Amino acid sequence: MRFWQSLIFTEPDQLLEIAKFADGLGYTGVVVPDHVAMPERSESSYPYSDYELDPTVPFLDPWPAIAAMAAVTRRLRFSTYVYILPMRDPFSVAKSLATASILSEGRVALGLGVGWLREEVELLGFDFAGRGKRTDEMIEVLRMLWSSGCAEFHGEHFDFPRVHAQPVPDHPIPLYVGGHTDVAIRRAAGCDGWMGLDFPLREVPAVVERVRSARREAGREHEPFEIFLSPREEVDADTYRRLADMGVTAVLLPAWSLLGGDFSSLDAKRRQMEGFAKTYL
Repeated sequence: MRFWQSLIFTEPDQLLEIAKFADGLGYTGVVVPDHVAMPERSESSYPYSDYELDPTVPFLDPWPAIAAMAAVTRRLRFSTYVYILPMRDPFSVAKSLATASILSEGRVALGLGVGWLREEVELLGFDFAGRGKRTDEMIEVLRMLWSSGCAEFHGEHFDFPRVHAQPVPDHPIPLYVGGHTDVAIRRAAGCDGWMGLDFPLREVPAVVERVRSARREAGREHEPFEIFLSPREEVDADTYRRLADMGVTAVLLPAWSLLGGDFSSLDAKRRQMEGFAKTYL
């Protein structure tokens, strides 16, 4: 089992030290969140829980944050969880990811989603209803650019002649897709992994089978694939073994703000990480 620590709601001035802690303790990686602009008032509802997101939370730009953490670590991996792909253009995304991948020597993945916050997507000038198809086309364009540095594409959302966009990453950039809908799982089946959030343990076998079924339909059931889950309940070593037996390959560990207790200080986070590592890593 691989363990990734969520850094959502983490104090920005603590990220580099936390990355160094995680690197030294044997964590697989860390994931960082993504939002560009949060409306003060919103009619959109967060689809995975009753939690109301505070619009004043300081969401850092993921790629400079990841590059900075990569510079102070040796083996730790990095991903977004999740990057709202359809409110960007593919060329800027391709360059940001390729740059981060090169500077980190291939330790970067793109965890992506279509977004749930209508006001944010529309604020940036994109059609919320069409974000799924736009995402699918962006995935195609990104793969072209990362494989050869050039692409030509003629689709519904992107239509351009042959263009060059450098640099080309030295290592493959895995694409992990977040989302619980059937469409999201089918999208993930064509990529390198699926990221699930807050599943009760009793529902894990069924959702893993949904993912596997989508992989079979895509003809990719024998290819390497990551299944990330963030269990809703508190778990122990036996539970992690059961999750692995069910087909889960990676656990997304919850943000400290969701654990209960006071973990605001760097020392408190370090102690919690050391305790987890001593027990499970």
